[in-house]
Amino acid sequence: MNTDEFRRRGHDLIDWIAAYLEHVEAYPVLSQVRPGDVRGRLPAAPPPAGEPFDAIMRDVEEIIVPGLTHWQSPNFFAFFPSNNSYPSILGDLLSSGLGVQGMIWATSPACTELETHVMDWLVEMLALPDAFRSTTSAHPEDSQGRAEPATRAGGVIEDTASTSTLVALIAARERATGGRTNMSGVQAGALTVYASNQAHSATEKAVRIAGLGSDNLRLVDVDASFAMQPDHLASLIAQDRAAGRTPAFVCATVGTTSSLAIDPLPAIGPICREAGAWLHVDAAMAGTAALCPELRSIHAGLEFADSYVFNPHKWMLTNFDCSAFFVRDRAALTSALSIVPEYLRNQASESADVIDYRNWQIALGRRFRALKLWFVIRTYGVSGLQEIVRRHVALARDFASWVKSDPAFELAAPPSLNLVCFRHKSGDEATMAILDRLNASGRLYLTHTRLGERAAIRMCIGQRATEKRHVEAAWAAIKTAAKEVAGK
Repeated sequence: MNTDEFRRRGHDLIDWIAAYLEHVEAYPVLSQVRPGDVRGRLPAAPPPAGEPFDAIMRDVEEIIVPGLTHWQSPNFFAFFPSNNSYPSILGDLLSSGLGVQGMIWATSPACTELETHVMDWLVEMLALPDAFRSTTSAHPEDSQGRAEPATRAGGVIEDTASTSTLVALIAARERATGGRTNMSGVQAGALTVYASNQAHSATEKAVRIAGLGSDNLRLVDVDASFAMQPDHLASLIAQDRAAGRTPAFVCATVGTTSSLAIDPLPAIGPICREAGAWLHVDAAMAGTAALCPELRSIHAGLEFADSYVFNPHKWMLTNFDCSAFFVRDRAALTSALSIVPEYLRNQASESADVIDYRNWQIALGRRFRALKLWFVIRTYGVSGLQEIVRRHVALARDFASWVKSDPAFELAAPPSLNLVCFRHKSGDEATMAILDRLNASGRLYLTHTRLGERAAIRMCIGQRATEKRHVEAAWAAIKTAAKEVAGK
């Protein structure tokens, strides 16, 4: 493919993407293919010679698209939003076109400095504690004119909140052990980790990967709203300390996956401080709500956190992957992850005047993710992003009110932000039958969870194109499915 054809096909592909997003509502939301259908239509062997672009796009339309679940559909109410937007797509395209490798500052200074700057923007936009703000090469002078050390805090774009939880745990392990680790685990005694029984499974995976072992993960009880119980956390920590163990890490959640419950950080924070445990706050989806001043109560107590993560690639119109991770003291993180072979040594890095983000993540290489986030923030502005969040929250409140007023349904958890969990009053069998009937229809896509040992349907409203008519149509379909199930 030469430059002229690239230019022509690039225009064609942008037109195709624009048409897809404009008409995505027409597709069945949940893919209707069966296991093996897609592979069964693909050639067994790779082509011996290059094929025309038209043939490739024909297979995209005939084979790939039918095998997609359409996450950008306004009728996608499952799991969590994984939004994109036109400026985000263009920013990602530019990143691909530039093809830079941002592993250290020297390999593309703009890649690093734009990321640091945009992460500082997020601190301001979400009113996060100033303790998370970065200043890449600041060496301010004190009142006597003596140079002060550069800031030790900062933010970085990871791929996912799961990775962010892992690197936070590694930093906590580093702090708790003073770096005294080996391949078989921790030398400085058994470290213990705490999360509510509603926390994301990424916490247990991180415990395994970091070498601490699932046996050292303590699951904390939750209250009637499915938020962590601080008293039980304190009790578990006291038991471990009495047994000679070291409480190293607490993962609190602002917006659990199942019900968007918010753990009480103002009570959890002092417990962590007293125990010397690292407090990590996972606000993967819910954190975006803090764009709106009236919703910032979700972050009450965040000043106690050692690290924090939320995902612009969920509710902030920035296509996957883009996870904003902040750390109060980056020294523990970078000391655990920094290995400097000769071929990476350079004057800028050794001067300590720059950030090398390779030391903030598991991998060495990194893409220019900050471009798409920068494009989104500059295109929508803070007010434009706030408007989208407020619209989704208002639609969720409307939906919750419809559930509460219907004699056949009930809320399964207190409604939170843009998520409503509900069930059919006749029991789990009817609830799951309704869900299966809805998803099989292709008209919308919902997922389920279990709350209080009972099944519940999750209605998550967060797609860029979702309007009130889509939510109204979804509620009508839910009621119709309930009548059909009851009539069987």
